[in-house]
Amino acid sequence: MSRVIDSMLLPTDGSEDALTGAKHGIALASLTGADVHVLSVEEGAAATNAVETDADLPALEAHAEAAVETVAEMAREFDETIEVTTAVRSGTPFQTIREYAHRRGVDAIAMGTKGRRGLEEVLLGSVTENVLRTARTPVLAVPPEADAAIGDVTFERFLLPTDGSEGAAIAIEWGIALAARLEASVHALYSVDTVPFLGEQAPGELPDVLEERGQAAIEGVRERAGDAGIDSSGSTAAGSPVEVIPDAASDRDVDLIVMGTHGRTGVGQWFLGSVTENVVRQTDVPVLCVPVSAAPP
Repeated sequence: MSRVIDSMLLPTDGSEDALTGAKHGIALASLTGADVHVLSVEEGAAATNAVETDADLPALEAHAEAAVETVAEMAREFDETIEVTTAVRSGTPFQTIREYAHRRGVDAIAMGTKGRRGLEEVLLGSVTENVLRTARTPVLAVPPEADAAIGDVTFERFLLPTDGSEGAAIAIEWGIALAARLEASVHALYSVDTVPFLGEQAPGELPDVLEERGQAAIEGVRERAGDAGIDSSGSTAAGSPVEVIPDAASDRDVDLIVMGTHGRTGVGQWFLGSVTENVVRQTDVPVLCVPVSAAPP
């Protein structure tokens, strides 16, 4: 397969967060030869329970049109070969974004996340959070710390976390196919929170059974990477994946984390995206979040 992503959806409300996501989406579209869809969703008074009246709708629509055209022009100016489609819709933003992506057969959605409020609380933004939780297509979540000029955005070093689950396997297939298309290197990472396991081991070490499982998972990723002609490395780590993954991304100076939104925690217990969601909150690196519903490309 020549590419993973043939079309990108860039939702925008005209905010700086949306523009940060759009810049990364445009850069990735340019590198993969993908078409770009730019969408703005206008909620209006009915959806927001706000005090706006019908008289306000033209101004709201004009704002949405301007937001769309700003991103569309960014894409055209950066790469004139990108085919751009624009749309303004009314409705609940996350539902409309999800449905547009599904009906248009979009391969990935690129969205910005929000920053920190106060000292501890990290905000994803309700729209991005709900898209991440419900979309049936991969979502590239871009934190504000990753903001850069489009020409400075790179996708050269990928981090592929794995827990050996089906969800991780699907994400790894996406990560490897995209890395092959972009000639990027990959690092496979296996981490498990050892708190649920009894027994004695040195801090930071995995129990033997988990070390063996982790090495097997990493070797599986590296074998698939080798088959695709990709440079790869791998490591295991003890500790909460929510902490280990962002630390590894920072230490290895990766450009992109690719991970599934469903996996395992503890022994046999499924989580519904909690690790991925919290990694997105913690890291300053873009995360391509791949749902189980996204079949391997």
